[in-house]
Amino acid sequence: MDTLTLTRPDDWHLHLRDGEALRAVVAATARQFARAIVMPNLKPPVTTVAQATAYRDRILAALRETAGDEPACSGFEPLMTLYLTDRTPPDEVRRARESGVVHAVKLYPAGATTNSDAGVTSMAAVRATLEAMQAVDLPLLIHGEVVDPGVDVFDREKVFIDTVLESLRRDFPALRIVFEHITTREAAQWVAAAPAATTGATITAHHLLYERNALFKGGIRPHWYCLPVLKRETHRRALLDAATSGDPRFFLGTDSAPHARHLKEMACGCAGCYTAPHAIELYAAAFDSVGRLDRLEGFASHHGPDFYRLSRNAQRVTVRRETWTVPEALPFGAGSIVPLAAGEPLGWRLAS
Repeated sequence: MDTLTLTRPDDWHLHLRDGEALRAVVAATARQFARAIVMPNLKPPVTTVAQATAYRDRILAALRETAGDEPACSGFEPLMTLYLTDRTPPDEVRRARESGVVHAVKLYPAGATTNSDAGVTSMAAVRATLEAMQAVDLPLLIHGEVVDPGVDVFDREKVFIDTVLESLRRDFPALRIVFEHITTREAAQWVAAAPAATTGATITAHHLLYERNALFKGGIRPHWYCLPVLKRETHRRALLDAATSGDPRFFLGTDSAPHARHLKEMACGCAGCYTAPHAIELYAAAFDSVGRLDRLEGFASHHGPDFYRLSRNAQRVTVRRETWTVPEALPFGAGSIVPLAAGEPLGWRLAS
């Protein structure tokens, strides 16, 4: 198969940042996807419907400014989320459900990843808010890692399943949950065994294509560093099996996370892989690696909107077999940003 035409895909987990960074990256996503669930971990975080609406307006304004009337970007729709804190009131959840703008609430364990310091410190603190979400059928998106420094970084997802997710599913059986950017065999198994009507999971292209040795190939490579971190090959294989299985619980979420080059290549080494400009090509390479290109449309274009109870996109896009080289760097405001797999060949390309 040298060409594949599929329903235009959506990105169900995306970071766009704000200000100058937003203007640098938003068009890249709009060229690839019709819609995207936009993460709320700005500084300060997006915690109210009013803030989410204002952020949506800034996203669309930035897209108009940078893409103009470019046909590939026309009609892009940002789907907004709220940042769950220990103090998020149940009334805000109800306002979110009625808004038509906010489509989910994001749970970050406090300190788990970039800009998560205002996140949840105790599940008991958000119980009333979760009850309201279940009542109004507003999905909960979960960064599923414990933050206990005594837990090995490679085990934090598994421990989260055992200590948080199991009780959350038991206590809130009707709450729709998306286990975000899963990275382990245990996570894939947990999702596959959970009720399909109320459980989904996003999987990134980088966790399908790379295992943890990629971080150290030829020396430390900060542009492969993300949270949750890349895992062993056995986990990558399990994720690839899940993504290509046709199971509707699994769908595309890039977790594309832009950081300026100098912030990635410094002592703190910000976590996040930038994949927005070539996301669908990366996913096509992953599915092609196991001979399952026929399953890409379901994963990229059908399962996500079905879970969120939105209509599938009417437009179609085509990817074709073509070898090209990922740019070494791209403009990012006054500086530059390094995309994942910079300087490396890719075997698929989105047709313009």
